[in-house]
Amino acid sequence: MATFKISDRLQELSAKGEKFVSFEFFPPRTDDGVTSLMSRIQRYNDQQPLFMDMTWGAGGSTSDLTLDLCTRMVKECGANANMHLTCTNMPSEKIDIALKGARDAGIRNIVALRGDPPAGEEAWEAVEGGYSCALDLVKHIRKEHGDFFSIAVSGYPEGHPNAITKVQDEAELTESERERVIEMEDGLYVCRDGDFQKEMEYLKAKVDAGADLIITQMVFDAPVYGAFLKACKAYGINIPVVPGIMCIQNAGGFKRMTAFCKSRTPAALRAAVEAAGDDKEAIRKVAVEHGAQLCRDLQAAGAPGLHFYTLNLEKVTLAILDALNLNKVPVE
Repeated sequence: MATFKISDRLQELSAKGEKFVSFEFFPPRTDDGVTSLMSRIQRYNDQQPLFMDMTWGAGGSTSDLTLDLCTRMVKECGANANMHLTCTNMPSEKIDIALKGARDAGIRNIVALRGDPPAGEEAWEAVEGGYSCALDLVKHIRKEHGDFFSIAVSGYPEGHPNAITKVQDEAELTESERERVIEMEDGLYVCRDGDFQKEMEYLKAKVDAGADLIITQMVFDAPVYGAFLKACKAYGINIPVVPGIMCIQNAGGFKRMTAFCKSRTPAALRAAVEAAGDDKEAIRKVAVEHGAQLCRDLQAAGAPGLHFYTLNLEKVTLAILDALNLNKVPVE
């Protein structure tokens, strides 16, 4: 088993000035999907990633499968698993069962999240006996398990989507707000400075409670990440901040995800995706060229590593690594 705490290895890499890559997956809905994903995870592990994530379904809907897949990552692939854990619709007893299962499987890394509302529900509400936010979850893990786990938390360079509101008068935007402003189909949106301050204070509280690293929501614009790094330092947040990179697979998915997450995207990228349309080869070319340049810019901005949201696919991700001369396995 090749398990270790991410936080320990990050210190070693930082001392050597070395970067890393990591990958994220989600639990498939079918047995055939699981079989296919495990084969893909083995190939991804040949890239020698620092870790590989497995997401946790809204409301704990994939809890058993998430733990099972992380366990198989460790035992069958020799990978370093980083298990997502959310407190949405999760009584404390269920969280304790998940943490015990992770320990028993030799999993040393947890991504502590609030999570999305369960399917069919728009509003998020804590269940009786559960936790109301990721901060509560971080505190609970540290209280019950000490330093056994390396804990990652989420970061939002543009601000959390729930804190992003429509701009009524562009002329009133401050300089810092203009760095975060997002252009959407129905106008401009932004996390106002006061709301962004609350976001950063909350992130600092998660760090003070025991978080070891931050993984950002998907980033398409490197300057937003650079500004977020500066904000973290200004708030005394000195743990590694790893940018999340969404590998574009098709125009429809790109539009849906960026709209849902309210992600700032360069105009040139939006135009290129629009021009590619349903042409699979054209969209793949845009995805790889943009993804590779984004990675270069993120590294230049100070990223300690590159975390890829793979969407359980591999061609685009590996082609980006190939363009960066980071691919350890020849592209077929």
